Amino acid sequence: MRSSLKQLVLQTVARVTKPFADQRRTCSRGDLSRILIIRPDHIGDILFTTPALRALRSKVPHAHITYMVGPWAYAIVKENPHLDEIMVCPFPGFTRRPKKHILHPYMLLWNYSRSLQAQSFDVALILRFDHWWGAMLAYWAGIPRRVGYALPQMNPFLTEAAPYVSGRHEVEQNICIVATAVDDDVREVGPLEFSPTKEDLRSACTLLTSRSANQSFVCLHPGAGAPVKLWRHDAFAELADTITQKHGVQIIITGSAGERDLAESIAQRMESNALVLAGQTSLGELGAVMGRCELVIGVDSGPLHLAVSQGVPTIHLFGPVDHRAFGPWGDPTKHLVVLSDMDCIPCNRLDYQPQELEQHACVRSITVDQVLEAADSLLTGDSQAGP
Repeated sequence: MRSSLKQLVLQTVARVTKPFADQRRTCSRGDLSRILIIRPDHIGDILFTTPALRALRSKVPHAHITYMVGPWAYAIVKENPHLDEIMVCPFPGFTRRPKKHILHPYMLLWNYSRSLQAQSFDVALILRFDHWWGAMLAYWAGIPRRVGYALPQMNPFLTEAAPYVSGRHEVEQNICIVATAVDDDVREVGPLEFSPTKEDLRSACTLLTSRSANQSFVCLHPGAGAPVKLWRHDAFAELADTITQKHGVQIIITGSAGERDLAESIAQRMESNALVLAGQTSLGELGAVMGRCELVIGVDSGPLHLAVSQGVPTIHLFGPVDHRAFGPWGDPTKHLVVLSDMDCIPCNRLDYQPQELEQHACVRSITVDQVLEAADSLLTGDSQAGP
């Protein structure tokens, strides 16, 4: 009922504002001189768009391509070689902060639409499947061609729509939008793309060699944006100690500054010594640190996809989120997914309240032996494809 009401409201808004939003200039389907890409998400989802950026550039090598991202995602694409310009927008609903007031998203929409209108874009690609705000932004900006997914809340603002296929990986979904925009197939998708700078690489080398020289590293990244995704502290500690004893590696625990306590809690439970780097790296330095490791292990999170982009083997502990759509993009024998056997996986719900978490142990019920088996296979070169 609520979804139907929202759909009706969006259809009404599109109809009422059509005279204002109509583009005075025309644009042919083949005109791709100035392209705007919109994606409001965070690290992992932005990394999932990098194959699409590369594919788009290969199809229209002389186009001016602008990517509008949130300030939280700027570091992911700032060095991307396939972009000409990056615009930053604090997308409503993605700031992970309380809404300022009820009209704020629409005031922001108005201001940014005026700015975009002045730049005369030919086509906008809205890469998030349900981002009606971004689609409305392109509509109000008068961008002649607006390409997104064929969903009820998006349709009123689009000129062209591609199917959003449930269970299809997000990388492939993004590629589908590019193919629709350029009216051509994209056959070779390729890997995720993120390149740490030379400064990032030097800093990572200093962090690692100054504390533990001449040793192989295994990285644990235990944090995630939703509590329901987290694994048990004692399980991480037991896993780390066993890997250290069996493979003679140095354990690194990474994370954001806000995850420092989590990293320290795991380190304190370990019998072996861990190098805790949580809160001590920029995004680029984190990528460089992970790239020097033999293996990265963690729960479903953006930084695990950052590790994938560096070519290092990874193990991803998944629970509520569908790993078919949001799991690692790469060689399935090198990037393994570990799941519990709970029947409710995946529910694709992350907003459980603290008092509800006890009843939703899909990640916490993963056993140490499950993860250890995957780690042993990758560290010894005997891995098989994951689920």
